Amino acid sequence: MSDGLIGVFGIAALFVALIARLPVGMALLVVGFGGIWVIDGQRAAIATMSSETYSSVTAYGLTVIPLFVLMGNIAGAAGYSQRLYDAAHAWFGRLRGGLASSTIMGCAAFAAVSGSSVATAVTIGKVALPEMKRFGYADGLATGSVAAGGTLGILIPPSTGFVLYAILTEESIGKLFIAGILPGLLLAFLFVVVVVAVTALKPEDGPAGPLTTWPEKAWSTLNSLPLIGVIVLSLGGIYMGVFTPIEAAGVGATLVLSLALAAGAIGIGRLPGILVETVTMTAMLYLIIIGAHVFGPFLALTHIPETLALGLQALGLGPYSTLLMILAGYIILGMFFDGLAMLVVTLPVVYPIVTGLGFDPIWFGVIAVIVIEMALITPPVGINVFVVKGVASEVPMSTIFRGVLPFWFAMAVCLGLLVMFPDIALLLPSQMK
Repeated sequence: MSDGLIGVFGIAALFVALIARLPVGMALLVVGFGGIWVIDGQRAAIATMSSETYSSVTAYGLTVIPLFVLMGNIAGAAGYSQRLYDAAHAWFGRLRGGLASSTIMGCAAFAAVSGSSVATAVTIGKVALPEMKRFGYADGLATGSVAAGGTLGILIPPSTGFVLYAILTEESIGKLFIAGILPGLLLAFLFVVVVVAVTALKPEDGPAGPLTTWPEKAWSTLNSLPLIGVIVLSLGGIYMGVFTPIEAAGVGATLVLSLALAAGAIGIGRLPGILVETVTMTAMLYLIIIGAHVFGPFLALTHIPETLALGLQALGLGPYSTLLMILAGYIILGMFFDGLAMLVVTLPVVYPIVTGLGFDPIWFGVIAVIVIEMALITPPVGINVFVVKGVASEVPMSTIFRGVLPFWFAMAVCLGLLVMFPDIALLLPSQMK
């Protein structure tokens, strides 16, 4: 059997494992280890797994993961997400669809400390969905805004998607983080435009909320300033060259913990639970990274990436037509697979093709993460939809999927704008010190 055919069987086995809901990292590890064993022997497989496992878990750059995860967990436990939502609610809640727009703004702000779409959707959803239900919002708009807003968690830095992309491609984590800021704000704006459009067509879906006084606006804004200050300090430090991403994560986690303890927002007794949650999430991400580093050498041995690259070049489609094919493939895969799994599986094949076509790897990192965001709300898998269903158990799944559909098209528009105007993603990284 040829190495290429073994590779095809290996990829098929990986997809079967993912469909069977085997943990992503374990599926990558088993298929990669088994494939190397078949092609290159037992000794090479064991050597690859041991060396890649050690080098992955001891990599200094990966320290950013537990620190940012810890920062997000502390912020969520301390109720800072409630403060962010309250501030947005005070300013925009009185407008038609204002609570849904406030939800998106709250998601965007909390995304800057959580790094996780699921965490953002759950945390903001628990706060926002009861409020929107109380004021008579349509279930589709309410759940759709939470599910879509939650996807901002892996685009607005810090982002686990960017960290994985950086590790798999050896690109700069700091540049990827900064590159995600403007596209993240653009996408949040497009989501708000969707809310405005939906409520203009069907005003009853998003009735206006009560008026708030200027003192209420000022107080809610003041309450949200500590966390906003941490966000600005962390990301601003990376942009100005004061901090590395790892140092920024350490500073951010320390400040959020200090603020939460000083204000009495969390007690010492809650810290063990927060730390266990952080370790659990970190271990899951580390397993994915280890599995990817074992699966990558297996793919290299099969020569599938080179074969596909040569095949695409032979078609003579041109750079943008080839890019369109790749993005269409991502969107189709996103209907069936978890976004991070899709990123890890496809990057060893796609990344050499994209860079070979002359596209900027930092720009493509942003594009890839947005496509992953689309996968998070694309049926039938749509993880964020299932997360929101868990928070709003009384809302039918079909209603949630209908609610996220306009936001999915907003993501497609954002993707198109980034392809047409790459500087949206590259402007800030190009000016980093």
